[in-house]
Amino acid sequence: MEVRRTAPVKLVVPDERRDDLHESAGQFLHCANRAAEFCWSDESYTECVTVNTTARSALYDDLREETDLTANLVQEAIRRGVHAVTGCVERWKNGKRVSQPEFTSWSMLYDKRSATFYRNKISLSTVNGRVECDFELPSDSPTPYERYVLSEEFEFRASTLQYDAVDDEFYFHITTRKCDSEGDASEGAEVSADTEHQTVLGIDLGVTSLAVSSTGRFWQGDDYYHWCREFEKRRGEIQQCGTQAAHNALLRLGKREDAWRKQYIHTVANQLVTEAVEHDCDVIAFEDLTDIRERLPQAKWHHIWAFRRLFEYVSYKAPERGISVEQVEPNHTSQRCSRTDCGFIHPDNRYGEQFCCVKCGYEVNADYNAAKNIGLRYARKRQHRLRSSPKSGSGDAPVDVRMTGGTVNGKGHQPIAGD
Repeated sequence: MEVRRTAPVKLVVPDERRDDLHESAGQFLHCANRAAEFCWSDESYTECVTVNTTARSALYDDLREETDLTANLVQEAIRRGVHAVTGCVERWKNGKRVSQPEFTSWSMLYDKRSATFYRNKISLSTVNGRVECDFELPSDSPTPYERYVLSEEFEFRASTLQYDAVDDEFYFHITTRKCDSEGDASEGAEVSADTEHQTVLGIDLGVTSLAVSSTGRFWQGDDYYHWCREFEKRRGEIQQCGTQAAHNALLRLGKREDAWRKQYIHTVANQLVTEAVEHDCDVIAFEDLTDIRERLPQAKWHHIWAFRRLFEYVSYKAPERGISVEQVEPNHTSQRCSRTDCGFIHPDNRYGEQFCCVKCGYEVNADYNAAKNIGLRYARKRQHRLRSSPKSGSGDAPVDVRMTGGTVNGKGHQPIAGD
């Protein structure tokens, strides 16, 4: 069985080399977008390219000419584009609306040739040679870096370099792999979960409440939405002037708004991770955000932005506390009764912000009900994955969903009454 762990590490980048990383990321995104464009077809998913060797043969030489990236970074960028198109093809086959992938977020993939590890620093390939960066590790020991990266039991896999514009910091998310004595897993194989006991925190994202956890904590987002409206109102007033001074004022306002939004979501992300830590959770489960615009047509652009940013921030903050982040299918999480002895699904179960099961009469806040369903769906998904894996034994590793006052597991047993 294969087990993968991710250790996020803050990098201390020399001031004179920060621009090299920014330029490298820009060229990496260019290559990834070129690969996605090459692989994509608007006509039919059967015409999309989903084989990495095909895209690499067609694009590699041109991209080496167009950029200053090393061979390995170009190959990883092509792989990212192919992987994104492959995911879209799978959703297209299932009748979901898809469009050509586009990469805009600052990130780069590094393999073990383009990233060289030393005990307390790393050497990374850039468009201007290699840059050596020290690690800024937390004082608590053992850190995820010590447990996985320095462990002889784990080996380094392709990992991600990310940049946090709010804090002006670089983070390297180091992916490691451990295989059992039965043999190595194949390259690119699907990650298998381990068979240890897990506790999961379900998170529902919505318009009325920015986030709700299966423990019953609400992040209402009233301040966030209020200031979004205030910024929008202020932009409208400035735009009416039409002068150069007004244009400059708009630019300054845009920068303040962008920084404020990111800082607000950072705060919520920190609180969400703390909620998981305080309730001894190993996993934070979100619903898949792929088709969020279709599922929430009433949501405005700043809602969608907040959802995606919150998931992104939690995804790199949680592993620092030893917590993994997962996504589950969102189908019917708002219409399903979260009582494990019921589970009835019906559109009439939800009306506005309230949920009332038309079968068993269970009544609760609708977003809280959805958060519990997300946690339960992860539990069932993990049990199914373990049972279907030939190397996972019986697949009976317990998964508890953390709720108000206790836990519920995926099989329906309630060791502690939660609500």
